[in-house]
Amino acid sequence: MPVSTRKPRIRGDVKELQLLFEVSRALDTSMDLRDVVGPVLKLLHDHLGLIRGTLSLVNRQTGEIFVEAAHGLSASQVQRGLYKPGEGVTGRVIQTGKPAVIPRLSEDPLFLDRTQARRNLSKDDISFICVPIKLGNEVLGALSVDRPVADGVSLDEDVRLVSIIASMIAQAVRLRQSAQEERERLLQDNLRLQDELKERFKPANIIGNSRAMQAVYDMIAQVSRSDTTVLIRGESGTGKELVANAIHYNSMRAGKPFIKVNCAALPETILESELFGHEKGAFTGALAQRKGRFELADGGTIFLDEVGDFTPATQIKLLRVLQEREFERVGGTGTIKVDVRVIAATNRNLEELISEDTFRQDLYYRLNVFPIHIPPLHERRSDILLLADHFVEKYSRINHKNIRRISTPAIDMLMAYHWPGNVRELENCVERAVLLSQEGRSSATRRRVLLSSATATPSPVLQN
Repeated sequence: MPVSTRKPRIRGDVKELQLLFEVSRALDTSMDLRDVVGPVLKLLHDHLGLIRGTLSLVNRQTGEIFVEAAHGLSASQVQRGLYKPGEGVTGRVIQTGKPAVIPRLSEDPLFLDRTQARRNLSKDDISFICVPIKLGNEVLGALSVDRPVADGVSLDEDVRLVSIIASMIAQAVRLRQSAQEERERLLQDNLRLQDELKERFKPANIIGNSRAMQAVYDMIAQVSRSDTTVLIRGESGTGKELVANAIHYNSMRAGKPFIKVNCAALPETILESELFGHEKGAFTGALAQRKGRFELADGGTIFLDEVGDFTPATQIKLLRVLQEREFERVGGTGTIKVDVRVIAATNRNLEELISEDTFRQDLYYRLNVFPIHIPPLHERRSDILLLADHFVEKYSRINHKNIRRISTPAIDMLMAYHWPGNVRELENCVERAVLLSQEGRSSATRRRVLLSSATATPSPVLQN
């Protein structure tokens, strides 16, 4: 009967079992690979005297190999650890599914040291072991370690032990890969849904597909569902009232009153009464009690257009309504509370008015909670033809004309003009051009809008 000549290694086996037990316990602490790999690599360092260890994973979408976790590497070195399948020792191990052992790094030209962690070290003094992490026949990644070159140390024993640990963390690697892929899928779905939302959410009352207007649509979508005070800013004629309409009718208050007040159109003597109402006999002509616009808007939205034209006295009373949502009627003593959302608009530079002491700074901060800037028409030229076609259709229907399109010379003029009056000027110009257009006798001529016929009379469109 043959006699075994192998020396007993009871002490080594006990240390190995202790290491595997501690690795198993570390893996049981979390299902998240990022939480357990660091401690596992540190255990290898503490028990086996390894210099550094690296866990590399395969991105199953791109095939790229990257460092997921490491011990003994800096953050910048980890970022540099990128490989392709078959590239370097790590890439070769992942491609073949077989472990690699390099007794001395200086002896293997395939070792790339992509992380540059060994750049200033003698490669004659370092051994490298890299084993695949496999689940079934699929290679998920690789576990690699550096250890000092030492006489009497069996690298085969280290390969066996590191391979056991690699198999122990394989399931955690698969869970990590699945979680990462699910996260990437959710991010892609989120981006796709955001793109769809951008296409889907477009207020029906506003015309324009330009990037500048898309930003406005995004802000309308963000603020509509809240009760936040909105300040709409932009030049005269840009469509600030349309944006206010879009915010209200896409809000939770859509079924409640939407009260509009043109602050610039009301004389100072009656503006306070219009906003807050008055009691009977409060002043000459106050023959009966009258509710103000804020009271009428209770539960809904009030739109204060040209809020920059408020007088200092009215600004103080408006500030109280914004802060407390309460006021008194003119000539009254009872406090009236209202649940109203405020949307304000102005074409004036409020910051300059504040510096001139004609607009209260505290009122500005109360109004400017969620500002929306409406771009002038010359900053959204791609929308000019969309708007012109819309107005052509609108005024052709109103004026019972069979106009189908805009002539090419007129299109050139529309695009060349700078539109200081913005959309309102464009609308007025198209309406006038529709009235002046002549329908010819042929069917082809009847299908054309000959805006260039407006050259017989001065027209803003044609003044370049």
